[in-house]
Amino acid sequence: MKEIQISRRLQSVAAFVQEGKRLADVGCDHGYIPIYLLQKKKIEKAIAMDINQGPLMRAKEHIQEWGLENYIDTRLSDGVKALKPNEVQSVVIAGMGGPLMEKILTEGNEVLQTVTELVLQPQSEIGHFRRFLIENGYEITHEEMILEDGKYYPIMRAVHGKAKEQTEAEYLYGKKLLQNRNPVLKEFLDREQVKAEELLEKLKNSQTPSAKARISELEKEWKDRKEALTYYEV
Repeated sequence: MKEIQISRRLQSVAAFVQEGKRLADVGCDHGYIPIYLLQKKKIEKAIAMDINQGPLMRAKEHIQEWGLENYIDTRLSDGVKALKPNEVQSVVIAGMGGPLMEKILTEGNEVLQTVTELVLQPQSEIGHFRRFLIENGYEITHEEMILEDGKYYPIMRAVHGKAKEQTEAEYLYGKKLLQNRNPVLKEFLDREQVKAEELLEKLKNSQTPSAKARISELEKEWKDRKEALTYYEV
């Protein structure tokens, strides 16, 4: 049978899952990631989970379409509440805002203590989310950033462990990405720096309190980006 075709973002998320694991895909939507990983023979079994019945029904339809009903279970679940301890080793949470992912990890902390890896792709508040992981007993062991359809997506693998405190720039832009001089992050930093400089130029003659506050924010962001860009200096 022909293999399922998924987006580059989802392929990149799937690539972070280590081989031989039992997987839970939280917020599974169409169920594409577990289908893709099983077709690649990278995982043994999977549980596709979603808080809404609609996406779960779509996932069920796709699982049946690809003949994988014996390998992928589907569960209506708020976060990981329907997951049992030691049931899976790998948990994927992708395509959600950072605050929602923090809520899922906090509420599911007990069961998540029994998994060996988290594969995470937050969509917002990413610097705050990295800090949350470090402060809650996780270590980010690998991170990648991709550009797809004009949007930048960070993808990270986190395991239980004690990580060292990081600088604000490392939280904001990803210590692993900076250490590896990720080219997509460099493009993002350069683009953001140009946008900030243009906006500062427009605001510099304004004396309104809101303009002054925004200038202060932009100068702080500019400083953090400059620190991040030092990783790319030869």
